[in-house]
Amino acid sequence: MKVVILAGGFGSRLGSVTDLIPKPMIEIGGKPILWHIMKTYAHYGYKDFVICLGYKGNVIKDYFYNFAEHNCDFTVSLADNKITYHNHCAEDWNVTLVDTGLNTLKGGRIKRIEKYLDGDVHMLTYGDGVINADINELVKYHKSHNKMVTVTGVRPPSMFGEILQKEGRVLSFEEKPQASKGFINGGFMVFNKEMLNHLSEDADCDFEFNTLEKLAAEGQVMTFLHRKEWECADTVRDVDHLNKLWKNGQAFWKVWDSDQGDQKPSVKKNETEKKSGKSEKSYA
Repeated sequence: MKVVILAGGFGSRLGSVTDLIPKPMIEIGGKPILWHIMKTYAHYGYKDFVICLGYKGNVIKDYFYNFAEHNCDFTVSLADNKITYHNHCAEDWNVTLVDTGLNTLKGGRIKRIEKYLDGDVHMLTYGDGVINADINELVKYHKSHNKMVTVTGVRPPSMFGEILQKEGRVLSFEEKPQASKGFINGGFMVFNKEMLNHLSEDADCDFEFNTLEKLAAEGQVMTFLHRKEWECADTVRDVDHLNKLWKNGQAFWKVWDSDQGDQKPSVKKNETEKKSGKSEKSYA
């Protein structure tokens, strides 16, 4: 089972932040949010990724091509051009990076990576959202209902803070409480490969407002309701909030490590060298 990540959009609501890097490379706690998403999937054993690239895709390619250099401490021997790494920071992931076009809509991007998908069931998500859902339970739910697509329904955080009060006295301020009503598609989807028959490689082939709507009308889309935390790095305020959670040890999505706060790579005694060069049933 492969994890398809849509990482080709312009991220226009982040303004000048995405002038130099694509949205999935926005950093949370010193790591791209894309890394956080992949760490979540890998925690549950899903380590085979296909990343759909578009806007500034070369930045994402460079990050993974030089992954060790981006994530490890190392010493460079200029005499023989060798690199010695001082800590173990490699992930046992398989990452396929595919240029799916600069202006291609999501449906076209998904269809264009079809040749990299083997097997009947795969996962799909966006490159800007974090969650603390149990991915194994999500997959189990998808396989239980025999429909074509499962989307994860989440309650979005409020745009505004909330005052908790009693009889006029302020008890506390909550910065971004979860909305109490209604669900939206938070990504973290599972789909049968059959879904790709409803897409085309055309740049204007949309996904949510075309394929999902039609499949939902045919009764082929189910919702995995997630009542815990989910957030999306859609604006600068969102990014600042996620960084604050990480800094304060409140990163709810950090399921791969029981200790919150800054990520500390484990150190191994042996150092490596290399030549430099590389359930409710509803649709939300």
